[in-house]
Amino acid sequence: MDENLFFKKLNSLCTSEEIFDFLRSLEVMSDTMASGALQRISEVEVDDNGLKNPEGMLENEVFRGLCFHFEFESSKLSNTGLLNALQAFIKLCIDPQSSLMVSLLSEGEKRLGKGQLTVENLCALGESLLELENPSCMTLKQIVNHMQEKGIENWSPREMVMVYKMLGVTVREGEQYQDLLNRMNHATLTMVSQLSPKFTSMILNSLVVLHQTQAVPLARALCKHSVKHMPYFTCDELVSILDTFLYFGHCEQIFTETLETHIPESIFTMHPQTVSTVMQYCCQKRILSKPIFDSVAEGFISNADRFTTDQITECIRPFGILNYLPPSPSSFFKKLETVLHTRLHQFQPHALLNLLHSCVLIQRYPINFLPKVFSPYFLQRLQAQPPGLDRTVTSQLTQLFLTVTLECPFYKGPRLLPKYQVKASPTYLRSLDVHLLKRVKTGLFYLLKKRTYFASEVLTPYFYTVDIEIKLDEGGFVLPAAQCEEVHRRIALCIDGRNRFCVNSHNLLGEEAIKQRHLQLLGYEVVQIPFFETESLQTHSEMAEYLHKKVFPH
Repeated sequence: MDENLFFKKLNSLCTSEEIFDFLRSLEVMSDTMASGALQRISEVEVDDNGLKNPEGMLENEVFRGLCFHFEFESSKLSNTGLLNALQAFIKLCIDPQSSLMVSLLSEGEKRLGKGQLTVENLCALGESLLELENPSCMTLKQIVNHMQEKGIENWSPREMVMVYKMLGVTVREGEQYQDLLNRMNHATLTMVSQLSPKFTSMILNSLVVLHQTQAVPLARALCKHSVKHMPYFTCDELVSILDTFLYFGHCEQIFTETLETHIPESIFTMHPQTVSTVMQYCCQKRILSKPIFDSVAEGFISNADRFTTDQITECIRPFGILNYLPPSPSSFFKKLETVLHTRLHQFQPHALLNLLHSCVLIQRYPINFLPKVFSPYFLQRLQAQPPGLDRTVTSQLTQLFLTVTLECPFYKGPRLLPKYQVKASPTYLRSLDVHLLKRVKTGLFYLLKKRTYFASEVLTPYFYTVDIEIKLDEGGFVLPAAQCEEVHRRIALCIDGRNRFCVNSHNLLGEEAIKQRHLQLLGYEVVQIPFFETESLQTHSEMAEYLHKKVFPH
């Protein structure tokens, strides 16, 4: 039968029974046709759960005949027939240790050693090996070495992707191919516009696996290219894209805008892991996107049971860290409380602490769960699991304790023992805008005439560090910063640079919002000096005038 006619008929058949009946009607067929039939069988018989009818297919006489033919005549097969059959049998879950698979693999390796495979054949063999649980790294290295001889500039996108994937396995085994990778990264940059959604995601994933930190131009180009593919990415592919952004520390405004359109449309069908990765991306990049956050909140209220406890934590934390309440906060936190009541034992200690800490940042107080967090047993579990009771963890515990002390006077449960409390926040120096602080200090000196009338970076007895503190007596006069008697009022100037806000926003981060709230409850008069109010001030006198109105309005 003519091959074109054969494949046209084959592709119209939708069940393995129809394919077997069709094959029975043929007296003779080439190995290319036979391997094509196997591939078509694998397409109709395999779904996300594996083989639909393994016994019916594996016992079929036509299928057994094909297996016999490929096992005992492997040396007579064309390269295409051999490698297509190998791919089909792997997809059909044939045991890699069976005599059939051993015969096909050894024949493929023999031809590889003799240099008889084309670039397309090499990729097909590499693709098959990568599908196996423990591929031979030696064979993969041989394939990569043969591919190099063929000339990178002539590789197709599929061939480029396959080599990236093969290197992902071999490099992890300790073999270094950085010179090859540098040439591949450069060549891939010229073909970015030709890449499909699948290939785009696979290459980005490979850049992370292979630690290609120097390939920033390629990563940026691929991330920009991914924007037009957004509606077509699978959940796994979108996770790979986001993981690459997180790995390279990269952020594209147009990518975020595309996410803002895509997420609301897909939230109810999106896999929970994808949703949590999107929120992790927004959190690490300090992107407060109301369309994304509102959609995730709505999806959580409807489908919280689909999420694992770690995914729940990843989805909820950004609301606290970026200081944002969704449109229906009562429904949102009611659902969260229900989840905590029913699945509390499933939460790992650090995940639970992260979750509860993020709630208090936005003034949602998990009173019912704090006795558990402050219990010696829970603290021992925290200490036993990485990262243990490091400064970040103890500062979260301290802030929870301060919150119930200052904001929840009705709480009568256990308290945090002093040995678990820290005296200063470890995040203070990371958030401080030193340049802005210096400008404000210069303006204050210009205004107050003496440096002794204010103090900077003052550590309070209550965990928080005040950027600038000014003391006043009962009559409202400024006192020297070192004076401790007759202090009637304390003014805390919060010098809020860009690091204390969400990106491209005037929305204060949760850590800074709770700090200012607690300082007020501790008796300070809090005056916020945000970067966006001072950027236009050019001279010392302008800054002094601004501070006069801001700090001493009367």
